[in-house]
Amino acid sequence: MSNTSREHRAADAFVTLADTLTADFDIIDLLHTLVNQCVELLDVDAGGLLLADESGELQLVASSSEQAEFVEIIQLSAGAGPCVDSFQKGVAITVADMAVDGDPWPTFQAAALGQGFHAVFATPMRLRGHVLGAMNLFSKSVGGPTEYDALIAQALADIATIGILHERSIRETHILNEQLQRALESRVLIEQAKGVLAAVGSLDMDQAFTTLRDYARSHHMTLRDVAQRVAARTLDDILSPAAARAEAAQ
Repeated sequence: MSNTSREHRAADAFVTLADTLTADFDIIDLLHTLVNQCVELLDVDAGGLLLADESGELQLVASSSEQAEFVEIIQLSAGAGPCVDSFQKGVAITVADMAVDGDPWPTFQAAALGQGFHAVFATPMRLRGHVLGAMNLFSKSVGGPTEYDALIAQALADIATIGILHERSIRETHILNEQLQRALESRVLIEQAKGVLAAVGSLDMDQAFTTLRDYARSHHMTLRDVAQRVAARTLDDILSPAAARAEAAQ
């Protein structure tokens, strides 16, 4: 393959990967695209990708073949392998000859060789020190990746990582906005409830708020829920005593 042809294929791979980064993109589709593009473009035969969950535990999320999936599952079960090390250290790891260089991970070594894989290149999913996971690229022949292949694999992984982090940022911002909106709505309900209590119980606004808060605490309810029921005049436990106190004071 000529250098020009390969450069064109590399450019197409970046476009294909970037095309998955739509506003509502599917992370699983993104990662499967990443693995498959690496297998198609680089001198490798299969790939698998592990991503850390919210607790920091690696999970298999994409693979290009049943053989690669089996090896990745064995690696996760053993808790040791090039992909695990790449994730933990945040660096790329090359195993040019699995039979010779795979001794640090005997269970993974046996599984990889059993599936016909004789070399592995693991590259981290990272951005500015934040490592999300790692990708394994398997070869049936002995030998490490060329410098070009290593750079392309890392660059494609970086694009996917940016996409994931961007999606998480949007989701977290959305959650924050929802929490802020709920807080604003709660404040309105509390003001309404204070007004109801002030009118029913002849209380000033500070006394009304203290009544709401004390009731919520003593009944293990949220202040919002108490305020909502008082504003709707459905919480007789607090409205009736307030009315009785107001009538007695007259």
